[in-house]
Amino acid sequence: METGKVLDLDRLTEEVKTLAVSMGHFLKKERLSFDRNRVEQKGAHDYVSYVDRTSERMIVERLHDLCPEAGFITEEGTGSLEDQEYCWVVDPLDGTSNYIHDHVPYCVSIALRNRKEILLGVVFECGRDELFWAHKGAEAYLNDRVIHVSDQAVLDQSFIELGLPYKAVQYKPFALEVIASLYGRVGGLRLAGAAAAELCYIAAGRFEARIEGFIGPWDIAAGSIILKQAGGRMTDFSGNPDCFDAREVFASNGKIHEELLKVLQSHKKLLEN
Repeated sequence: METGKVLDLDRLTEEVKTLAVSMGHFLKKERLSFDRNRVEQKGAHDYVSYVDRTSERMIVERLHDLCPEAGFITEEGTGSLEDQEYCWVVDPLDGTSNYIHDHVPYCVSIALRNRKEILLGVVFECGRDELFWAHKGAEAYLNDRVIHVSDQAVLDQSFIELGLPYKAVQYKPFALEVIASLYGRVGGLRLAGAAAAELCYIAAGRFEARIEGFIGPWDIAAGSIILKQAGGRMTDFSGNPDCFDAREVFASNGKIHEELLKVLQSHKKLLEN
């Protein structure tokens, strides 16, 4: 891939879709004989399995064939990132804790970005065999159907997803205040445990928003462009749209964003202590 070359995003997206589905089927097959004794702990309640690492190596090898000069940002550290114009952002198994406990959702998440923005994103949610995808300049899709965020603009009727990160000591004071502020005020609060899939759920109109701190770029890269192309909005808790490397991500259908943002900002000082 030559520097400055215009990418064929249609072709690349089709290749990545095929890869994501293939890896999703690999994850499901491995789950049938999954060995919990081979799970490692990266931090408090933060786990990685041999399946994560194996699938990541397989994905990186295939993506390297597609774009030999692109770098990598991956959750488990496979590949490299130097000063490449393009970079793959990969989570081979988003929702590892769900996967370990034979619970859904869990998914494969693959995105391509340049130095400025995400160019394409593909998420395969294994439990429902749902393939979400989008690329710059095109609409967002679930399988072969165009998707859009919901039109819900009333907080009392909005379905909100929460993420509770592994950094419990730092995040707990903020999370408890946010939950206290929203519980009984919104249509419902849910914890699913797979950020990439949940961003796609907002894109498909199933939820209106998702809130989580201390989150990695591999968790949100693919889902962010799918959400954007479906009409959604993503910022940090201060309202900054440049949140790829942020430790906090707030995604919504855009209709309730400002109202919810006020709630987050009113408690944000608790994250700074």
